[in-house]
Amino acid sequence: MALVKSLKSLKSANSVFFDTSVLVAGTIDFGPPSVASLKVLGAFAREGVGPPLTAWHCCLEFYAVTTRLPPEYRLCPAQALQVLEDDVLRKWRVSDLSEAHRASFLGTLSGERVVGGRLYDAHIAAIAHASGAATVVTENRRHFTSLMRYGIRVLDAAEIAREMGLK
Repeated sequence: MALVKSLKSLKSANSVFFDTSVLVAGTIDFGPPSVASLKVLGAFAREGVGPPLTAWHCCLEFYAVTTRLPPEYRLCPAQALQVLEDDVLRKWRVSDLSEAHRASFLGTLSGERVVGGRLYDAHIAAIAHASGAATVVTENRRHFTSLMRYGIRVLDAAEIAREMGLK
């Protein structure tokens, strides 16, 4: 019960957005680097609070990353699909940029001089903002600090785990 209260005490548990880095680490046990992500995603799944948010882009990245990891961690395509279907697509709110937001997003990239692969995290950040996220959970905090100008908190999995009272 205390966990449900701590989840609800987040600005809103259904406005917590998870980046690919947390989805992967919360699904595949890499040892110490995965501990916080496993705890946080496990708590959201057990307590049924939410639904948590993510981006369609994160689902695609999850599939791409998990199917090309070193063999000891790698998921076969069928396993990656099953995780996405069972644990994300059926239970989470998965968002993408609307057509109306796409042109302004590209303009923002140009105006902020975002280049190369940084555009992928910028895309995920734009989706998080458009989806109404109050908190973004990522292991790549510096790639999402631009969201802070909108009052969106950017935490890593260990920080949100502490906030949720997970040990």
